[in-house]
Amino acid sequence: MNSDYARFQRDGWQRVAGQYEHAWAGLTRLFISDLLDAAQVSARQRVLDVACGPGYAAEAARDRGATATGIDISSEMIRLARERNTDIDFRVGDATALAFDTSQFDVVISNFGVIHAPDYAAVFAEARRVLRPHGIFAFTAWAGPEASAGARIMDAAIRAHGDVNVAIPRGPDSLMLAKPDVCRAMLADAGFGAASVTVRTATHRWRVPDASFIFERERDAGVRTAALLAKQTSHALDAIQRDVEAAMAAFADPPGFLVPYTAQVVSAAAP
Repeated sequence: MNSDYARFQRDGWQRVAGQYEHAWAGLTRLFISDLLDAAQVSARQRVLDVACGPGYAAEAARDRGATATGIDISSEMIRLARERNTDIDFRVGDATALAFDTSQFDVVISNFGVIHAPDYAAVFAEARRVLRPHGIFAFTAWAGPEASAGARIMDAAIRAHGDVNVAIPRGPDSLMLAKPDVCRAMLADAGFGAASVTVRTATHRWRVPDASFIFERERDAGVRTAALLAKQTSHALDAIQRDVEAAMAAFADPPGFLVPYTAQVVSAAAP
């Protein structure tokens, strides 16, 4: 496992945890219903939310009548999750080495959490281990800029004006999880039934208040992209911001903007 990248992700989310509600919750929460439907979450199930952040998906599972548990590598995220929902068991934990018994949960979910892990195969293997027979694992992963208008805004601006080869900790390519064939192969290797793997595309429109919102959130409240932006020259950073703000005009919906983001909703069942 890439321990440098794991520390980079942990420290990054520790730093920006307090900004998550204002910065990203409006986007990531749009996909929770898709995720829980793919996982077939229902009453009286035991559900584990991996890389739970402030606990939104665990909260939604609880609202469907499930008994939810959440883990995250960031103690600050767990503190926020506990403040939001005192009746849910939230713990600091590592998605690649879950501190739970084998066959303990009916469902394992992760809403845009797997993409931040240093080792996707280890996350999948651990999800399989803690699932009961016929249990379901489901996760969301962002689609690439070729398929997602929202992702394309930042990607195009960075490629046009930035240096993508600056020195930052390198982890696995998160866009590999947007490829159905890759997901099917990796989940089968982790012990899930190959025929059970489903990959569905979901698109939601994120309302943001102004043209600078997305750039500023990526710069100030992200981890991987924020680190990339922090390494750019001031001239390049200004140019990236100008391009992002110009691209936002296509999504104007007064009094703000509605920006479409696309993700893959992936699920698989244990034998």
